Amino acid sequence: MNVLLKSAKIINPSTIGVHLKKRDILIKNGVIQKIASSIEPPAKTKIVSHKNLHVSIGWFDSSVSFGEPGYEERETISNGLKTAASSGFTDIILNPTSNPVPDTSSAIVFLKNAAKNSLTRLHPLGNLTVKGEGEALAELYDMKNAGALGFYDYKSAISNPNLLKIALQYAQNFKGTVFSFPLDGQIAGKGIVNEGVTSTKLGLKGIPALAEELQIARDLFILEYTAGKLHIPTISTENSVKLIAAGKKKGLQVTCSVAIHNLLFKDDSLIDFDSNYKVMPPLRTKEDRNALLKGVKNGTIDFVTSDHTPLNIELKQVEFDNAAFGTIGLESYFGSLNSLFEIEEVIHILTKGRSIFGLETPELKEGASACITLFEPETEYEFSKDLIMSTSKNSMFLGKSMKGKVLGTIVEDTMVLNF
Repeated sequence: MNVLLKSAKIINPSTIGVHLKKRDILIKNGVIQKIASSIEPPAKTKIVSHKNLHVSIGWFDSSVSFGEPGYEERETISNGLKTAASSGFTDIILNPTSNPVPDTSSAIVFLKNAAKNSLTRLHPLGNLTVKGEGEALAELYDMKNAGALGFYDYKSAISNPNLLKIALQYAQNFKGTVFSFPLDGQIAGKGIVNEGVTSTKLGLKGIPALAEELQIARDLFILEYTAGKLHIPTISTENSVKLIAAGKKKGLQVTCSVAIHNLLFKDDSLIDFDSNYKVMPPLRTKEDRNALLKGVKNGTIDFVTSDHTPLNIELKQVEFDNAAFGTIGLESYFGSLNSLFEIEEVIHILTKGRSIFGLETPELKEGASACITLFEPETEYEFSKDLIMSTSKNSMFLGKSMKGKVLGTIVEDTMVLNF
């Protein structure tokens, strides 16, 4: 397939001479053949033109959940990857949220095979422990060889510090990354929202910031003892940012992420008891949100993620106390992030960090394989249900103002367009 992108503004600082310039881009048989001010299309070439067309290298999301196998009613791998592609993502890391959990090499192979014919490339995580029960390490080395990018008991804290110590020591032998969810379960107890003024007003059990920060402090002490690579997904408090910044200053190999909704919303959004706002970690305070935004800007926080968590309707349309944690976020990610930062910073956030997990960073230059996201950064609109491609519709972004739309994605000789 030959494709010619007409008059596309390139957002890619590493492409010398064309960053922030409008150029035609010719893609032939999946390879960027030419970038120039004007290109005459060869025969049998699809011309892609759109008002205010922008392009960058393909986007990367470090925390996405589907459901297959076992929870296909939430989301299948096929539809989930179509949603990711239409949302601008050419690569995603898939959380271990299936049933049975992916704690063996064969489970990782299944996930990789199920994604083979999709534009968006799926990079699965394997469970850190057998059945995700937090007691015995799973077959980490075999899963790494099968294609697992790291090891994570999704949203479950590693309560046994010795288990984390052994995992970090063992995974060093094959450059494996250990994920540790930041929550001390004993302090969190049965809490479901941030502990503070809002939880008191609403009569809901709170999760103190201490529950997150104590776990992070413990994990960093263990990492300093063992060395290795530790990723702390979806932090949510001001002191968590400070603790990780201090760990990085010591030279520890620690990375972290924040969910886009924790940058946008505060715990006062819970006032109407809308279960779509029930997430883990919970929405926190204005001070926490500001610290998280600052951490993204100064690089302490390595990733902003959609933390896309599809859930079937009966898990959300119940009393707030009984509702499951999670919101979808792929479709609303770009429009949300683009309302918080300038477009160059937005693209930097969306494209950085692949190397942390040993993935190759795409290039937008002549001779490189095409891995491109197309977008338009100015249109303002309200996010609505008809924009949701996910099987599950549990979105806290419904009715919220968005800025910018994804126009499509191209990976080699495969293309998805939204117009």
